[in-house]
Amino acid sequence: MDEPLIERMRSYGETIFAEMTRLATETKSVNLGQGFPDTDGPRSLLEGANRYVLEGVNQYPPGPGRPELREAVARYRSRRHGIDLDPETQVYITVGATGGIAASLLSLVEPGDEVVVFEPMYDSYAAVISLAGGVRKPVPLRRDDTTGRFTFDPAELNAAVGPRTRVVMVNTPHNPTGAVFDASELEEIAKVCREHDLIAVTDEVYEFLTFDGAPHVPLATLPGMAERTLSISSVGKTFAVTGWKTGWVMGPEPLVRAARTVNQFLTFSANGALQMAIADAFENEEKWVEQQRDALQRKRDRLAEGLVETGFDVRPCEGTYFLMADIRPLGYSDGEDLARALPREAGVAAVPAKVFYDHEEEGAHLLRFAFCKQDEVLDEAVARLRRWHSDRT
Repeated sequence: MDEPLIERMRSYGETIFAEMTRLATETKSVNLGQGFPDTDGPRSLLEGANRYVLEGVNQYPPGPGRPELREAVARYRSRRHGIDLDPETQVYITVGATGGIAASLLSLVEPGDEVVVFEPMYDSYAAVISLAGGVRKPVPLRRDDTTGRFTFDPAELNAAVGPRTRVVMVNTPHNPTGAVFDASELEEIAKVCREHDLIAVTDEVYEFLTFDGAPHVPLATLPGMAERTLSISSVGKTFAVTGWKTGWVMGPEPLVRAARTVNQFLTFSANGALQMAIADAFENEEKWVEQQRDALQRKRDRLAEGLVETGFDVRPCEGTYFLMADIRPLGYSDGEDLARALPREAGVAAVPAKVFYDHEEEGAHLLRFAFCKQDEVLDEAVARLRRWHSDRT
């Protein structure tokens, strides 16, 4: 039989995260590649899930999600950002943010429609756009010479928009660069959306994990954007339970209804017991989330210091789980080659940033390291990298 996979998906094989995690396991490496924490979320959240399972919350929940969680999401969105949502029609629960992104793009993008994305981009964006038959129009995030942070050129953003542009995909706080878009950057995006009547789909899964006082500002709060923005978030990063795969889509009723129409034929519903436990945690564990954010900021600094001492040029990180490191000061130029060599040579796994780019040359010299690990794990990784660097020199 010829290759049965549809043509537009044949370029997508095993994800880089699965590959690097498997390589880390084979070589007994410290895995700083895949972005999952190695500690659990708050005890009350875990006990709540157990309690609801034992109480019999084990059958299909309502398709849009348990009302308890939809109401809790609407309350936190109002409390934190002043965005008032009707939990009945403007909040929809999905199987993780990845499921919400898939349902959203599949419901909004026709074959041939263009989607503006900022690169480097989380890998599911490219795959789902291809699955929808859409066309990616990447806008690169590059290092600002003054601040060192990643940002975009407004002229390149405007140039990416054409007559077939339908959606702008926005991720802030941004994986993998760690950038948190500020008010001026968000206004540039909003201006393009307003002027060209575009829909914005925003991935905000790291919304609670910003550092050094950098605020997360939802694009939907900007003038003229509430009615054209579909916002997506999830529990995984907020409460350090990435395996729970419970997310939500938020926005105006017509856009949420579009995502719901598609998703009901993809996964239909997400685990009801987990939804109820998450709803409780949003009401009772705000302090835990703040403490987690502060701990992650310290972990960021801990790993960044070690990487700099090893010889990497570490870029500023304003949020998320990740540091981006330039490998050129170490004498390397291809991050993919180095990422595959490090587990065997140093016993440390990272992710090559160029897999997040359409224009691979933009990120060929960068590696992404995850710092959402216990301190002793980060220290062991740094110690191994130092030995590796010392042996080379």
